Amino acid sequence: MHERVNSTVISAARRPAGLFFRLFRARALRTLALTAAAFAGGAVTSSLARARSERQSPYAMMDQLARVLVWIENEYVDPVDRAKLIEGSIKGMVAELDPHSSYMAPEDYGVFQGDTEGHFGGIGVEVDFSTDSVIVITPIEGSPAELAGVRSGDRIIAIDGQLVRDRSPADLVRTMRGAPGSRVLITVRREGVDHLLYFTLVRRIVTVTSISSQLLAGKIAYVRVKTFQSGTHAELLAHLANLRGRAGGAFAGVVLDLRNNPGGLVNEASAVADEFLDGGVIYTTRRRGQVVDEVRADAEGVLRRGPAVVLVNEFSASAAELVAGALHDQRRASLVGAPTFGKGSVQTIIDLPGGAGLRLTTLRYYTPSGQAIQARGVTPDVLVGGAPGDYGIVREQNLDNHLPAVEGALTETPPPVLTPPSGAAAGKGPKTTEDVDHGVMRDVPVDPRGGPDQALATAYAMVLKAAATPSGAARPARH
Repeated sequence: MHERVNSTVISAARRPAGLFFRLFRARALRTLALTAAAFAGGAVTSSLARARSERQSPYAMMDQLARVLVWIENEYVDPVDRAKLIEGSIKGMVAELDPHSSYMAPEDYGVFQGDTEGHFGGIGVEVDFSTDSVIVITPIEGSPAELAGVRSGDRIIAIDGQLVRDRSPADLVRTMRGAPGSRVLITVRREGVDHLLYFTLVRRIVTVTSISSQLLAGKIAYVRVKTFQSGTHAELLAHLANLRGRAGGAFAGVVLDLRNNPGGLVNEASAVADEFLDGGVIYTTRRRGQVVDEVRADAEGVLRRGPAVVLVNEFSASAAELVAGALHDQRRASLVGAPTFGKGSVQTIIDLPGGAGLRLTTLRYYTPSGQAIQARGVTPDVLVGGAPGDYGIVREQNLDNHLPAVEGALTETPPPVLTPPSGAAAGKGPKTTEDVDHGVMRDVPVDPRGGPDQALATAYAMVLKAAATPSGAARPARH
């Protein structure tokens, strides 16, 4: 399987040409032969490597790897696991590329596939990893966690007796997930309860929805896309059909909420954007200075008419930025919120033998006007929330070894300084309370004005105003 993803999020894959795999396989076999020879004799140089200088030979460093491996296996103070060492070298090689390319061992790849497919063996909780405990945002309806009595706001402090503090989110996800029918013990601290709570949960297949919606007053459709996973576009159409039935006809306008959306499958994202457009470019992709693909909308989008506003924030990334950039550049919608994360690269997902996977950055994508999103993000028309240089807000440009916005750019504009200026308070990003999750309301009222979600209130007011004007549009001004 080969998929193009923007993640953490993610487009359906065009399969690389067969020639690539034939060449790759031939080179892999030659490399394997060299490595095997080095294991047997210490460090045997191939005839091809002898025919060239070490600088010219692509296999010189493979010989070096083999030498180091032999020294470790023979001389390290304790016995070592060869497979673990080789896997570590592969991970390190890929990690040198950029923050979003990675080699995934079989267990990690299984978790990744569950995320993009929207179903996996687990306990069924949506959680926040931003503190030293795992905070339950909400248990999924009908899940083992909900049926056992786990509540929103519960703090998971241990899983199977192991404290969660100082463990990575990926490790915690692996621990909570597992084969359907297997058991896991979670230890919970609940506000107002003076003792710890223990829940023994039986894992089962959990299906995660990526869309939520609400019909706002004035026949305004509110649609939130949490992530772009397999089936998101179909979910969107189902929600729109339900809302249209409740509205008794066409919508007066639409608020599309992409806040906290980390991205996902690019084909699902482009299909969602297509529903808002009556033609034109959605995005283009480029690799090594060449345009690889241009994805265009058709003329049959079900949301192509009426005012629209898109909500974004600093956690809107990748495929979410692709959609926001497309609707903005095509003057289909105004953007409200905070500047986005700035992940404008596409990862191709490649199956490897033994159940492992390779996530490899293969493309940069650009908005219809040719603007790069990579390391720059998308800036809203109406700013509500964090500003581009807010202290404490980490975006793509703050990540070590991030790709520049354009190929060959050896230097970029320095990222925002992450130390507080004198007398300034840290910008900690969107709030999380009982009512809002990172700035997004958990339960959206039919009239969000006056509520705790200022960005949503602003977007709703803009759509209402545009719906009442003769032109009936909430579109960005030309700059």
